[in-house]
Amino acid sequence: MPTVDSLRDRFMEVRERLSAAAGRSGRSERDVVLVAVSKYAEPDQIRELISMGHRDFGENQVQQLVQRAVLIDEWLGRQRVLPQAGLRAGQPPPTPVRWHMIGHLQRNKARKPVEFCRLIHSVDSLRLAEEIQAAAAKREQPAEVLVQVNVSGEASKFGCAIPAAYHLAEQIDTMVKVRVRGLMTMAPHGSGPEISRRVFARLRELFEEIRAIGVGEPHFNILSMGMTDDFEIAIEEGANMVRVGSAIFGRRTEGEPETPDEDA
Repeated sequence: MPTVDSLRDRFMEVRERLSAAAGRSGRSERDVVLVAVSKYAEPDQIRELISMGHRDFGENQVQQLVQRAVLIDEWLGRQRVLPQAGLRAGQPPPTPVRWHMIGHLQRNKARKPVEFCRLIHSVDSLRLAEEIQAAAAKREQPAEVLVQVNVSGEASKFGCAIPAAYHLAEQIDTMVKVRVRGLMTMAPHGSGPEISRRVFARLRELFEEIRAIGVGEPHFNILSMGMTDDFEIAIEEGANMVRVGSAIFGRRTEGEPETPDEDA
């Protein structure tokens, strides 16, 4: 497992790269949310990032998301009771973590992400949105979601087609307990910077077109795109939320399978 110092160094390097990319797009680091993809992280690494002040974490699988959310919530509870445990001198007790569901979500597993997540990134059908609506029926606040768009048209990727995204966003916008916050996409894995840039530029155009017709007002303001290998390009093309895993936590070990909806 990487040492705490190497984790800190990688995290700070990602923050510096994010800040530089934001500057190139005429924005500041504060304008871009970094979601640390913790699928392959150890619990100690997640706790260390929290102790450094980071709050946004993303998971691909519902079961692991719930396990991690419960584990971290218990740890945070202990910090508030015994703030000297696990925190550096003078550091205040940490505030709650914001969990993001970034992987493909099956309809029969919609309830738990609604309960534990700040934002669900991967809504790609009306039927899934309806399941989320049903799961959120007794909540005071609506569940917040992004429409996942398969801009590249790859058969191996989840997400709705570009023409369907308008209609899906409009339908979600009529729901009482689901709030559409924006769009999400992934560039083709290993496609190179030129293709990634075209994919991200097209999603930004779609995002602006949907906003222009008033869908989701005033909450339709999140453009989630970019992962470890292309998050700087995504920021340059307008992303205000990026999902970065291995650049922070280290590359997965040889032999571990790669799925089409996870950070590389």
